[in-house]
Amino acid sequence: MFYYASKIVWFFATPSNLLVSLVLLGLVLGLTRRWRRMGMGLALTAAVATLALGLLPISSALLRPLEERFPAFRDDGTPVTGIILLGGAVEAADSLSRGSLVAHESAERVLDTIALAHRYPGARILISGGGGTVFGDGTAEAPIIAAYFKSIGIDPARMLIEDRSRTTYENAVYSIELAKPKQGERWLLVTSAWHMPRAVGAFEKVGFAVVAYPVDFRTSGGLGIYRPFAFISEGLRRLDIATKEWAGLIAYYLAGRTVGLLPYPHGSWIGDSVNR
Repeated sequence: MFYYASKIVWFFATPSNLLVSLVLLGLVLGLTRRWRRMGMGLALTAAVATLALGLLPISSALLRPLEERFPAFRDDGTPVTGIILLGGAVEAADSLSRGSLVAHESAERVLDTIALAHRYPGARILISGGGGTVFGDGTAEAPIIAAYFKSIGIDPARMLIEDRSRTTYENAVYSIELAKPKQGERWLLVTSAWHMPRAVGAFEKVGFAVVAYPVDFRTSGGLGIYRPFAFISEGLRRLDIATKEWAGLIAYYLAGRTVGLLPYPHGSWIGDSVNR
């Protein structure tokens, strides 16, 4: 029940949804005699905020600390035992209805996992992703990705399919049950760079030591962070992602589902009193 309630609350709290809702609320209030002035002021303020948040690089400033938290993976020659692909890149229901893999803006998760599968032919591939949307039909993502991997020649015997998880924490809980990692094994965790701190924190919390393999970057390096957006929708989309991820980090920390407020590589965690 809490899971669905949190998803519904977040739907309305998402910045882009909230701003549009405030504009509409203001217009409705503006039609009344008593609240006309306040309503029009609310609508105008929300409209200006939409323009500012959509065009100015505010979302880039929020995303950059998350994406820079874990460095790009560098192969140091250590054998790779397994590759963990977190769901969130494929539209499961659309893929089934079309009979073809339908990926969205996080497709790099799938693409980089394919590249890793070829680079490390002896590594197992754990695909973690259930039906985690409120308004979807509950179709699990992992089996669809596994079928696609099989169709392009990746041996199904290498794959472990985790199709129960609906959240990042459940990704970690069910993945460790399935993989049963042993001391000294090296598992690469593939997910979006902005999602990596929360993902690594959750996996470490359940005792699954992983090596970050960040992909799907939304910010550019250097001074590119200060570049405004050409489209309001682009800035708002990134703002939605950044706000959700920061809220998720705080919620996980308060709920005890991560090793620290903002996990960092090599066992150093902001918010964790133990220096591991």
